[in-house]
Amino acid sequence: VALPSTSSRMIDVQTKMAGRALELLNLPEGQPCYLLDIGCGSGLSGDYLSDEGHYWVGIDISPAMLDAALDRDTEGDLLLGDMGQGIPFKPGSFDGCISISAVQWLCNANKKSDIPAKRLYHFFSSLYSVLARGARAVLQLYPENSEQLELITTQATKAGFTGGVVVDYPNSAKAKKFYLCLFSGPSTFLPKGLSENQEEEEATESMFTNKRVPHRLARRGLVRKSREWVLEKKERRRRQGKEVRPDTQYTGRKRKPRF
Repeated sequence: VALPSTSSRMIDVQTKMAGRALELLNLPEGQPCYLLDIGCGSGLSGDYLSDEGHYWVGIDISPAMLDAALDRDTEGDLLLGDMGQGIPFKPGSFDGCISISAVQWLCNANKKSDIPAKRLYHFFSSLYSVLARGARAVLQLYPENSEQLELITTQATKAGFTGGVVVDYPNSAKAKKFYLCLFSGPSTFLPKGLSENQEEEEATESMFTNKRVPHRLARRGLVRKSREWVLEKKERRRRQGKEVRPDTQYTGRKRKPRF
């Protein structure tokens, strides 16, 4: 059996992380939203957002990555920009924000004038402004150490955000992922991280299972309103901590026209 290429594996990992970030945003069910993708790269995360029915704008510092996104005919609008200099949109423009593997770069000083704390604060304060009140931002990141993570969260708090860090698969060296979940409105509960042991995942307000959001390609084959479609939708709502009726033999079954 031929092993998948590195690029296809990277696409798969990026898509799964985008799916998890979108899940943690906890957006209204069945309602298209206007989202911001920070460090959008070639638009892989954006493709996932499009497939889920959302509209999005991507910002990235690399012209080459944005060119690659254009070559792929990605559906979002693209903007060349440095997130450390702020997010240049009107206040309240977005219903939510995701970012995959980008925010940790703000901790690096690429030139003498770069002060990481200042760049982080500029980024978070402008992000707070461009989000609609009550909206969330979910930023997946790879912090080098606990000091770097503390620097990032301190600047986010200083900018007005509440929230915290959700860690998926904390005991796995390979699968461990950090998601900074930020709330721009009143403080709300922080979702639980995923783990291999389901018994550890119980939470009073929200419960996540260790099932990943299905790959978007796997969902394309589901017929709308079919039993499989209904079950997948119910499972997604459960992961978002919403109350869902239990599955039965009648789930997704069509009623007869008359009794």
